Amino acid sequence: MAPLRRFNRLPLRSRLALLTAVAVAVAVAVSAFACWFLTRNQLRDELDNALRSTVIPADYANLMLRNCQDSDPTTNPKVLPGSPSGQVVLAGGERCVGPNSQPVEVQDADAEVAAGLREEVLHDGATESGQEVRVLTKRAGPAGTAVSISRPLSEIDSTLNTLALLLAAVAGVGVVGAATAGLWIARAGLKPVDRLTGAVEHVALTEDLEVRIPVEGEDEIARLSQSFNSMTAALASSRDRQQQLIADAGHELRTPLTSLRTNIELLVRSEETGRALPAEDRRALLASVKAQVVELAALIGDLQELSRPDAAAGGGRLEIVALHEIADRAVERARPRGSGLTIAAALEPWYVRAEPASLERAVVNLLDNAVKFSPSGGVIEVGLRSGELTVRDHGPGIPADELPHVFERFWRSPSARSLPGSGLGLSIVARTVQQTGGAIALRAAEGGGTVASVRLPGAGTPPPA
Repeated sequence: MAPLRRFNRLPLRSRLALLTAVAVAVAVAVSAFACWFLTRNQLRDELDNALRSTVIPADYANLMLRNCQDSDPTTNPKVLPGSPSGQVVLAGGERCVGPNSQPVEVQDADAEVAAGLREEVLHDGATESGQEVRVLTKRAGPAGTAVSISRPLSEIDSTLNTLALLLAAVAGVGVVGAATAGLWIARAGLKPVDRLTGAVEHVALTEDLEVRIPVEGEDEIARLSQSFNSMTAALASSRDRQQQLIADAGHELRTPLTSLRTNIELLVRSEETGRALPAEDRRALLASVKAQVVELAALIGDLQELSRPDAAAGGGRLEIVALHEIADRAVERARPRGSGLTIAAALEPWYVRAEPASLERAVVNLLDNAVKFSPSGGVIEVGLRSGELTVRDHGPGIPADELPHVFERFWRSPSARSLPGSGLGLSIVARTVQQTGGAIALRAAEGGGTVASVRLPGAGTPPPA
């Protein structure tokens, strides 16, 4: 675990270079071993073929046995001209060594050949002096005898040792070259990552969200750069909207606060100077203060609603709710606000998946908007059919060039700026409807007035429990 932790602490380019060097070292080592092993087998096969091709005279075994001396058989000069050096093996494991030949240890396989159990056998052996040899034993001469001939393995060992040194040198050069190339490739390949790191550090230090990274190609680094650019663009847009919201909120708050401050100063000055205001003026001032406090509280509530992240704007979990029941409750809440107005509702059952409190607030905002623009004694028509909720007023209507702006925050029609409100009601409605998966639109109604239409996905019957 400790080496792994130390490895993880290394810079990424160092880790890539090290992994490349290790991978090449393993590949080179496997290749070098395979090359050495195949060469060794090839050389041994050639040595075995050379032993098999050695000609043994027909009388070699008989002559060796006749002239074999127990005292010093290696000095016996009576052999056939051109005979190979070797020894005769008997079935009991005894041997008779030829002249100028090194005695080779007799193995059980050699005795089996002499006993007639095998035709021949090839194996590694050793002389009494310890030299390693390759031994061929084949049947020859009278029954119960075999001839063993051998060649020293040093004939191929020197070649293999030279090859091993050469392969080791090549492997070393390859590993060093691979490490160097890996480091160079890591530096070249991580240049886009370095640019991305520099951009992130610049944004963290300066909060400059206008930074963009050039996107080159279509690989993973390019996708990462593109994602970073999209993220900074989204953050910049979010910050701009936040700053605009703060500026608009400050502008909207200034009016009721100024009026509220003026009215309170009049009341305080009246108390301090002892000059009592007429009862009617005092009541009007207090009513104005109360209305401004209510307007200020509503504005703050709307700002809180809009300041929440989209994922948490509802303030609660989604559930299956009856839209017709929510609309009916919203109508009952709106009736007292529209004194002298008639609100006619025709609601068919419709069930949607939404956050109940937010959805009811959105419907109430639609009704408040209709109440605000309806003439005295007018009628507001509320309908719910096949998942489409409509709210129609008979007011002056909205000019066609103003319809694209009605859902913008703090936007108010020039003709409605004298009326109470902050211009946030329809923004909250649009946001709630979009989060529920629906759509909202405002259009001019036939015969005058405006129709607000909300479509929400759902069903006419409640889902099974």
